[in-house]
Amino acid sequence: METDSKYSKDQLQESCQSHQGHQEDQDAGDQSVKSGFKDRIIRAGKLDVSLYKEVAADRGAMNQAIAIVMLSAIAAGVGKIGIRGPGLILIEPISAFIGWYMWTYLIYFVGTKLLPEAETNATFGELLRAIGFSHAPGMIRIISIVPGIFNTIYVVGSSWMLVAMVVAVKQTFNYKNTLRAVGVCAIGWIIKTLVFMTFSYLVGTPPEPI
Repeated sequence: METDSKYSKDQLQESCQSHQGHQEDQDAGDQSVKSGFKDRIIRAGKLDVSLYKEVAADRGAMNQAIAIVMLSAIAAGVGKIGIRGPGLILIEPISAFIGWYMWTYLIYFVGTKLLPEAETNATFGELLRAIGFSHAPGMIRIISIVPGIFNTIYVVGSSWMLVAMVVAVKQTFNYKNTLRAVGVCAIGWIIKTLVFMTFSYLVGTPPEPI
């Protein structure tokens, strides 16, 4: 009986230690994911070319890309509170999500069908992830809630995002020519803007400043 009791206690202790070790590994993994996400946001803002290659190839990065688009849009909405009111905090994420998907599709079509290079070989999902991460610099727009600096911060934030997008497109499409990436983004932007302006005209609401 004593032997059985001792054996049971040993089994229980080993089971507890095993569970504790598994929990520690899981916590460490969760922390690693969080740290990796923060690191990717910083690298995206720094225009790290390897980051855009990395996320384009990482199918598991789509949720992170969506989160960045949403966070950037919420930051923009908060920044506009003093001018347009708090309602944009809800509207901006929806508009940004639609705009992200539409602009990416247009860029994908132009970049792969009309203006590809010899080594251009990318999927829509790869480009969607890379361009999603290019929204990271837009988080700076939350600072524009401070009176008197709205225009400056918005110009800086929007310009930074455009540069990041060019980097994302160039890396995803394996372009050697940066001007080609700029042209592809510009064509996509023009088409997207015309679509949004037409929609705004039809529904009778003024378009957002571009």
